Amino acid sequence: MLCDYLDTPFGRLMIYAGENGIIRIDFPNEEHSQCLRGTNLFIADCKEQLRLYFKGHLKEFSVKLDLEGTDFQKLVWRELMKIPYGFYATYGEIAKRIGKPNASRAVGNALNKNPIPIIIPCHRVIGSDMTLKGFGGGLNIKAFLLKHEGIAFKK
Repeated sequence: MLCDYLDTPFGRLMIYAGENGIIRIDFPNEEHSQCLRGTNLFIADCKEQLRLYFKGHLKEFSVKLDLEGTDFQKLVWRELMKIPYGFYATYGEIAKRIGKPNASRAVGNALNKNPIPIIIPCHRVIGSDMTLKGFGGGLNIKAFLLKHEGIAFKK
């Protein structure tokens, strides 16, 4: 597994890649895994797309991902990738979209396990009362990302 840093407006992200794509992205406040510092085509592409995103020039990612998780988690993560830039969904809406209308909490748990935030946009999921709920990078980073995309929410 290779990894490399990317400096962002809110701190340094750590990007991890294997032979088949991006495996994980860690926020600045998260503990980083052991890895071989370096880059490959997946990391280089991911870094470039994230740079463009933060400059406001990219609204849809095409980074090659290598996801590991349960079938349910992958189902939720695929649904998150359908939420367009500048839009949001609630936990309940995601549960309904995947055909499990009573699974709002399970959706929240899947978001908590999202290994590739920003690209799999769990930040675009907010509470039904339009407030920010948990986020691995912290609510300040979630608020930053939502504001960056022009999404209004309650504090």
